[in-house]
Amino acid sequence: MLFDDNIGFMTFDFNDLNLNMNDNNVLPAEEGFLRGNMYKNEFKPYKNYTYRKISPSNKREQLLWEIMKYDFAINDLNLSLDLHPNDEKLLSLFKEYVKKACEKELEYVKLYGPLQINEVDGANFNWINDPWPWEDSEVAKYV
Repeated sequence: MLFDDNIGFMTFDFNDLNLNMNDNNVLPAEEGFLRGNMYKNEFKPYKNYTYRKISPSNKREQLLWEIMKYDFAINDLNLSLDLHPNDEKLLSLFKEYVKKACEKELEYVKLYGPLQINEVDGANFNWINDPWPWEDSEVAKYV
């Protein structure tokens, strides 16, 4: 049940949400990230708003972009799997995106250093070497 301030509790049937993969409703990770959800029939733009393609300008930005889009897809598909735990196609896509996200994160950490504090390796605490979000730097813009 959902609560509505005007009328109190109202019923809501999650089965009415047609979010499973059987009707080819799931978008690719990139488009889902840009739209803000992974489902074709769930995108309702605000007024004349259109999303803008992201164009990374170097290898580091490209890796960050790929990590962000796969992480977004993982989270959105996880929500759908909560409602449809027996959807094998959805679970397969979820696992595929988890694998891709892990590969991209490992590649990024090897090339550029840790993304998260628990990825620090070696003898030095190199987490502090990257620019902080408030520093005016090209590298810090995706935080």
